[in-house]
Amino acid sequence: METFKEFFSFSDPSIVSVVVGAILLTASSAVVGTFTFLKKKALVGDAVAHSVLPGICLAFIISGTKNPIWMIIGAFVTGWLSLVIIDHITTKSKIKEDTAIALILSVFFGIGILMLTNIQHSGNAEQTGLDSFLFGKAAALIGQDLIIFGIVAIILIVTVALFFKELKLIAFDSHYAKALGIPVKRLDLLLTSLTVLAVVTGIQAVGVVLMAAMLITPAAAARFWTNNVFRMTLIAAILGGFSGLSGAYVSYVAPSMPTGPWIVIIISILAIVSFFIAPKRGILARSVQQNKLKQQIMDENLLKELYHLGEKDNDFYKGRTLDELIEERYFPRKPLISGLRRLKRQGYLIKLDNAWRYTEVGKTKGQRVVKLHRLWELYLSKYMKIDPDHVHEDAETIEHIITPEIEQQLEQMLEYPEFDPHKEKIPY
Repeated sequence: METFKEFFSFSDPSIVSVVVGAILLTASSAVVGTFTFLKKKALVGDAVAHSVLPGICLAFIISGTKNPIWMIIGAFVTGWLSLVIIDHITTKSKIKEDTAIALILSVFFGIGILMLTNIQHSGNAEQTGLDSFLFGKAAALIGQDLIIFGIVAIILIVTVALFFKELKLIAFDSHYAKALGIPVKRLDLLLTSLTVLAVVTGIQAVGVVLMAAMLITPAAAARFWTNNVFRMTLIAAILGGFSGLSGAYVSYVAPSMPTGPWIVIIISILAIVSFFIAPKRGILARSVQQNKLKQQIMDENLLKELYHLGEKDNDFYKGRTLDELIEERYFPRKPLISGLRRLKRQGYLIKLDNAWRYTEVGKTKGQRVVKLHRLWELYLSKYMKIDPDHVHEDAETIEHIITPEIEQQLEQMLEYPEFDPHKEKIPY
C-alpha cells in the first residue's frame, strides 16, 4: 500500500515523466490503431513495427547519437518504405497481401538485427541502450525524449480528431466516400502515415517486437463494448492509457520487470476479459442470447405442434401426453419436459392428469406461429417462385423471427390468403 501511495503521489519527477510518456504513447497508438483495425489492416502494424528497426539503426549510424528526432525520421522512412513495397508487390504480382507482409517483415527485421549487431561491435559508446528499441524501455522516457515523443503522440491524437469523420467513412465504405468527393487516396495516405508514426513513437515504450499488439489490441477489446466508432476510439484510448499506467506501476514496484512487456500483458488481459464479459458482443452474453433463442424456438415449436394435433382432432384444448407430442414431431425427451414446464410457468400450458393442454393465451400464440409458417411458405411459393415442396425448411426457421410489422406486410402483400401452398388453412 505504501508503494502504491508513493507511486501515485507523483512526488518523483522521473515517475511523472515515465507515466505521462507511457500513457501518451499507448493512448495515441490505440487511437490510430482503431482505424487500422476497422480497415482490417492489423498485420500492417506488425510489418511496420518490424520494419522500423533498420531505420533506427541507420539513423544512429548517420548521426552517431541516439537523438530521438533522428530516430523518428529514420524509423518513419523505413516504415513507410516497407508499406510501399508491400503495396507494390500486392498490386503488381499474384502474391497476396499477407504473404507480402510476412516477406517484407522478415527481410526488414533481419536487416535491422544485422545492423544492430554491427553497431554493437563497432565500439561506439553511444550505442549503449540502442537494443532497448527491440523490447522497449519506458524508463528512458525522460527529458528531451519525453518532450519529442510526447509532442508526436499529441499530434497523432489531434490529427485523428480533426479528420475523424473522413477516416471513419473510408474505414467502412471508401467507394461511397469517393462518390461524395472525399479524397480517399490522400486520406489513405494520411492514415498510413499516422500508423507508421504511431508505431515509431510507441516502440520507445513497448519495443519493436510488441508494438503491433499495442496498436491493435486496444481497438479489438473496445470493439466488443460498442458499435459506435467514436466510443470505440475513446474506449481504446482509455484501455491503452490504463495499460501504460499499469505497466509503469508494475515496473516501479518490481524494478526487474520491464515496462513494455507488462503493458502488453495488461492490455491483453483487458482484451480477454472484454471478449468474455462485454455486453451483447461478449462470449458469455452471446451464449446467453443463443440459449434464449434455443428456448424460444423450442417453446414455439411445442405450441405449434399442439396446434397441429388440435387441427387433426378438431379439439385444441385436448390434453396431450409426452408420447403424443413425440409421435407428432420428435423432441428429445429431456428438453421436451423442460420446455413444457417453462411454458407452464409462462402461462401458456396447464398440466392435468399427466397431460398437457393449452391455455387461451397458449392457443393464441401457437396459432400465430402456425400462421407465420404458412404465410412464409406462401410468400416463397408465390413471389420467390420456389416449389411448394421446398419451402417448409426455410419457413421452420423464419417463423421464429418474423416481427409484427413484417407479419402485417405479408398479410397485405398476399391479400390475407385463406390457404398455404399445401392447401392447409391459414389461421387468423
